[in-house]
Amino acid sequence: MSKSREPAHGLSRRAFLQGSTLTTLAATGGVLATGRATARTTARTTDAGLGDRTVTVALVGCGGRGTGAAAQALSTAVKVGGGKVGEENVELVAVADAFRDRIDRCLETLAENVEGGIEVPEENKYVGFDAYRKAIDSGADVVILATPPGFRPEHFEHAVAAGKHVFMEKPVAVDGPGVRRVLDAAREAKAKNLKVGVGLQRHHDPAYLETVRRIHDGAIGEVVALRVYWNSSGVWVNARQPGQSEMEYQMRNWYYFNWLCGDHIVEQHIHNLDVGNWVKGSYPVEAQGQGGRQVRTGRDHGEIFDHHFVEYTYDDGATMLSQCRHQPGCWEQVAEFAHGTRGHAAIAAAEIRGEGGWDWRFEGEGADPYQAEHDHLFRAIRRGEEHDEAENGAKATLTAIMGRMATYSGRRVTWKEALESKLDLSPARYAFDADPPVLPDAEGRYPIAVPGVTEAL
Repeated sequence: MSKSREPAHGLSRRAFLQGSTLTTLAATGGVLATGRATARTTARTTDAGLGDRTVTVALVGCGGRGTGAAAQALSTAVKVGGGKVGEENVELVAVADAFRDRIDRCLETLAENVEGGIEVPEENKYVGFDAYRKAIDSGADVVILATPPGFRPEHFEHAVAAGKHVFMEKPVAVDGPGVRRVLDAAREAKAKNLKVGVGLQRHHDPAYLETVRRIHDGAIGEVVALRVYWNSSGVWVNARQPGQSEMEYQMRNWYYFNWLCGDHIVEQHIHNLDVGNWVKGSYPVEAQGQGGRQVRTGRDHGEIFDHHFVEYTYDDGATMLSQCRHQPGCWEQVAEFAHGTRGHAAIAAAEIRGEGGWDWRFEGEGADPYQAEHDHLFRAIRRGEEHDEAENGAKATLTAIMGRMATYSGRRVTWKEALESKLDLSPARYAFDADPPVLPDAEGRYPIAVPGVTEAL
């Protein structure tokens, strides 16, 4: 089976520009995806756009993904009228993070790897839990939201209220209440003609776009089943430091705490679940599954599971079988597959097989989808074209949350129950001397969900 084509990408502006060649479809501002579940960019003008003037950017969240997103935004290359808008037309003017060392490391990396350097005034470097407000209110045209996802609903709400175009990383929430907040803000953003991109970059990958288009055109008949995977060895751990508060420790290790991350089924596997929804053109109506902690069981692994298996059901009876695992030494797979009444597709490999063998394989020109998603967003901002990925981003996030609810509780969970859930994972107060929502016991271990016992709604 084929693994997904995750691109290797550095931070140099030239490298980004060289990797951002768009397909003819994308370059003309056409529909980037089909099916009612997908995000869409169209050539319909919704406002005057920003034209060829310098577009200013504020970055909220200066970790690795935020640094990469900032570099990609600075590297956007689009056409406005007959002229090319190059790298001098995008400027990073403000940065924000809970930790000053992350800001410094981010700016050092950008300065070293982006041609022309980066100059953010010291007074526009904001630190702390309220730093996002100061960066968003600094006067930038576009805000990049790349903090741990637990903060995303509040940050997105403020950006939309301030009238900012937004690129926000996936997932966009970690619980049902957060998803509802994002959906409400998404409606407000649409009413204000704000452009919103979400970091589900497969929607901007030419091979994915063409493969899904062919499936929608009937290449494998009616889609009756999907298989989606993110099985890998896991991610980093940051050791607890002397004198570190519990709040800081958890924020430095945000991947292992649900109020910050949502578990790896939400933070990571959302990509594959989103592709399944995209192929189906809808969202699942229920989920049931199982999971647990078998290998990654240390004190430094917080409260999340190391494996999940979920069976999702769509309203037409089709199923999506979902696996995600963080266990070293095991079979690894990051990919999606669709099975239809007349064939099947290896979507990540961009191959479609009919009754007579491999009927089609994508051989077109590729593009770095991480760069392309920014190219498309900034083009829409400049041209005043529709670009609305927030609703699908929220519903893809809810798909993953519903799966976590099912594996944690051991119960069948419906879409309606997940969306209307009252379980709010956020802390009572955001401060480094405040208690996070989950605390370790006397032995330093965190409470772990127990299927059949844990209430997930």
